[in-house]
Amino acid sequence: MKVTAYTRPGDFGLIIYALEAETDIGGRVEASDFEISGNYAERFTDKKAEGIKDVRLAAGVIRFELYDFYYMRSRFEIKGKGPAEGFSVSKDDVTEIKTDIADEFEYCEEDGILYRLHVPSTKEKRPLVLFLHGGGENGFDNKLQLVGSIGAPAIAKRYPDAYVMAPQAPARPGFDGGPPMPMSKQRFHENLISATDNPYGWNRTNLAAICNIIRRMIAQGRVDEKRVYVTGLSMGGGGTIMSLSVGAGLFAAAVPICPTMTPDTYRVLCGLTKQKLWVAAAFVDHTIYRHKYIVDAILQLRDAGNKDAKLTLFAPEELEAYGMGVADGIPYEKKFEEYHNCAALVYHNEHGIMDWMMDQTKD
Repeated sequence: MKVTAYTRPGDFGLIIYALEAETDIGGRVEASDFEISGNYAERFTDKKAEGIKDVRLAAGVIRFELYDFYYMRSRFEIKGKGPAEGFSVSKDDVTEIKTDIADEFEYCEEDGILYRLHVPSTKEKRPLVLFLHGGGENGFDNKLQLVGSIGAPAIAKRYPDAYVMAPQAPARPGFDGGPPMPMSKQRFHENLISATDNPYGWNRTNLAAICNIIRRMIAQGRVDEKRVYVTGLSMGGGGTIMSLSVGAGLFAAAVPICPTMTPDTYRVLCGLTKQKLWVAAAFVDHTIYRHKYIVDAILQLRDAGNKDAKLTLFAPEELEAYGMGVADGIPYEKKFEEYHNCAALVYHNEHGIMDWMMDQTKD
């Protein structure tokens, strides 16, 4: 049975809004002839979506129009009753996932880098935004970086006339669900091992390859060399900082979000005395130490005369407005985990952060 889920990127993962399935149901059916379970309307609470909006049956295919719910979190099932008695379809039956906006990104592989690219319709030079995903989207499918969390599709939707480049960092095989490495990646993986102690996630080797791809796009006349930007969240926030070192002089502005703070990223961040950047994070998250080093680095940059070094720490009220930390009785540790998803605020342009980035040009 062919079952297709129709989704779109949400603030915290894929939202499903429709489902189609092959069926032998005959006659007329209505939404009231079906019931759905396991459909969570919110990422961080157990609130359920209302259910099924409408049902259409034609040529052996039934389409359910659904009230939005989170696809990856939910273990949903639709069961029929009355004239639809015996019909059943669940998440486990889905054979195809179609995703608005994300499916428009071109599939690319170059210099050992898997990436997806949103291409504007114009042939003139356009800005380019490099988006670096977090650790949960590592892998080799060249799709999870678009649908695992808010990011590249949201940027492409807000700035459709810009290139949006979303590479995927390699996963550690067997770590956090990381899949076995395809044989086609073995040679590149071996090169990474020889070049760095950390061949997974964002590292200098793959960031250098990504920057070289962007430079080729500039040389081809596709990308405006004065308007190249980089942003990323969590591990990708750390990667954003490292890319400013690896690709020195390439980026007009950067927006690292809740960046991973290691001795290396802290050192690089403290040295960006000429770089336009706006660091954003929740006032606290599950890695509570990171904020001390973020604040220290920005203060050092400001003291060194970098007036374009900006910092926003989102307040509890701002995060709660996006549904984070609002469940009754939730422990602080859980709230801190939820606050780590503050990229949703940035990519909705709270405080004008994204518009600021896109307004910058390289001197």
